[in-house]
Amino acid sequence: MTITYIFHSGFVVETDNFNLVLDYWMDPAGVMPHILESDKPLYVLSSHFHEDHFNAEILSWRSRRQAPTTYLLSKDILRHRRAVRDDADAWLAKGKTWEDDRIKVTATGSTDSGVSWIVQWGDIHLFHAGDLNNWYATFLTDNYAGGHIMTEEFGEIDPLHEEKAYLGELKDIRKLRDGFDIVMFPIDGRVGNGYTRGARQFIDRFRVKLFVPMHFAASGFESAWRMREFTEPKKIPFWSINHEGDRLTPEL
Repeated sequence: MTITYIFHSGFVVETDNFNLVLDYWMDPAGVMPHILESDKPLYVLSSHFHEDHFNAEILSWRSRRQAPTTYLLSKDILRHRRAVRDDADAWLAKGKTWEDDRIKVTATGSTDSGVSWIVQWGDIHLFHAGDLNNWYATFLTDNYAGGHIMTEEFGEIDPLHEEKAYLGELKDIRKLRDGFDIVMFPIDGRVGNGYTRGARQFIDRFRVKLFVPMHFAASGFESAWRMREFTEPKKIPFWSINHEGDRLTPEL
């Protein structure tokens, strides 16, 4: 198996039997032409309708390939009219599962739009968070006493309520699995202070064999590497991605 970082939250996973594309947005390093030319079956997943996780360009890929191409898309993409019903082989909301003789895909929850993903093939279980995260962690400072606060960017929010919602989603995921071979999770410096808090809460609750940062396009590669100081004490291997098109063959 080889994992290639495309951009932002987008990855390709290449296996002996199929290829998997997750949350494609754009391809500055030209990763996709090789994948689209492959004669392996291709599975394409998009976790929600936001433009940095879903690009309608993916819907043209099937007509460009001889090998089978399967689209597994979050149902909110259809609801927001970013695609039509016939564009996907399955529209998945939280709690729904799709499988064939190669892979099994389960849609789990999010604290933003759409879903997160559990993808299983053989003995491998991959988790891709989509936009699941503790997005308001920066407001959970030592002097925060609870209740609503007014912010310029988000308006009125209750950060503790938002954190409880996030931890509730993790609890629901843990009912399905308590560990993953590969975890792809947002490490987004735009959150502000505490931007690793959601990821730290994740690795406190799940066994993780490989942690892969994502969603850091705006804050930069080195901002994502900060998570390494929290994975290393737990002996969790961390992929320090350093360019678009970076590749890893993990030892799992």
